[in-house]
Formats: sequence, structure tokens, C-alpha cells
Amino acid sequence: MGEVLMKKSRFTETQIVSILKQAEQGRKVGDICREYGISSACYYQWKSKYGGLEASDLKRLKEIQAENNRLKKMYAEMAMENQALKDLLGKL
Repeated sequence: MGEVLMKKSRFTETQIVSILKQAEQGRKVGDICREYGISSACYYQWKSKYGGLEASDLKRLKEIQAENNRLKKMYAEMAMENQALKDLLGKL
């Protein structure tokens, strides 16, 4: 409902981390942006989200996000069941 849909990046998270590593190794941000066809704003958004991550960190992040989604779904189902039971008890 209140979810904001983000445009799907044409780069994978692993590629993004690799691109960010180039700047950490001394390459100019402007050169990186030109090479990959991204804006500097995009680069800095990536940096704030993925800066300092390694490929193994991304795998763990994906696992945590999947677990979080599973728990959210479980909670939603339990909340619906709880409301149905309350409705049923209210009719008795």
C-alpha cells in the first residue's frame, strides 16, 4: 500500500559493489560514471547503500531480506487469523 516502487537497476548488486571498489582504489568518480553511463547522484546513492560491502556481505544481506519477507508474510497471515477469530467471537 505505502510501498514505493523503485526502478530496477540494470546492474546487479555484485556489479555495483565492484564499481564502487574502483573509486575506493583511486579512480575518479566522474570517469566511473561516464564509463558505466550513470549519474553522479546514482553513484552516491549506491555508495550510501552498498559502500563498504563485500560480495559475501551481499549474500548475507539477501538471506536476511528473504527471512524478513518470510516473517512479514507469517505475521500478516497470523494477524488475519486473529482478526477472523475476534470477528467470530464477537458474533457469539
